Amino acid sequence: MRDSLEDQARHYATQAHAEAGQRRKYTDEPYIVHPAAVVELVRSVTDDEAMLAAAWLHDTVEDTASTLADITRLFGPRVAELVDMLTDSAQPQAKNRAARKLAYFRHTAQASPEAQTIKLADIIDNTRAIVQFDADFARVYLVEKQIQIQLLNEGDKHLWQQADNIIRQGLTQLAQPPHSVPESWFVKQAAKYGVMLTNPDT
Repeated sequence: MRDSLEDQARHYATQAHAEAGQRRKYTDEPYIVHPAAVVELVRSVTDDEAMLAAAWLHDTVEDTASTLADITRLFGPRVAELVDMLTDSAQPQAKNRAARKLAYFRHTAQASPEAQTIKLADIIDNTRAIVQFDADFARVYLVEKQIQIQLLNEGDKHLWQQADNIIRQGLTQLAQPPHSVPESWFVKQAAKYGVMLTNPDT
């Protein structure tokens, strides 16, 4: 019997990330543990098989030798469209990280509600790891994600709330000992993106 679309995507993503030599940055686990976690978050709000397949595949074009043409040929145009909406393409004109990230935020803001739902799941899983293992980078990352989720308001409301909560909790954690990052630092960081940061304690 032929594997389901999701099973095919799982097999493909597992192989593609393994062949690229990817491991999770902080735990050195096989990279596929991240797409797997994203899939389970998406599955908690939908059983749409194309969305689940795209969740497995969401980093393949960005991080492996796979192309959108490969995804279209193997999984069809709907899955490929979702993956395209989730792919952070090169921004050669961007002068710094803030400019590059803002360009990507605008890209995901224009994504379909289905793609935004997958992106919210991606943010939730990445935020868990970064807050736990890398407080220095988390200072920058959490500000960026708080900005980004404001533009993902077409995604699933339950996942949006989870993302908002975990980001706020992370910001609050960084403001307390032993990190003790002052609120003024977060405000200054957010200003690099041309926005005002929501107070993490509100």
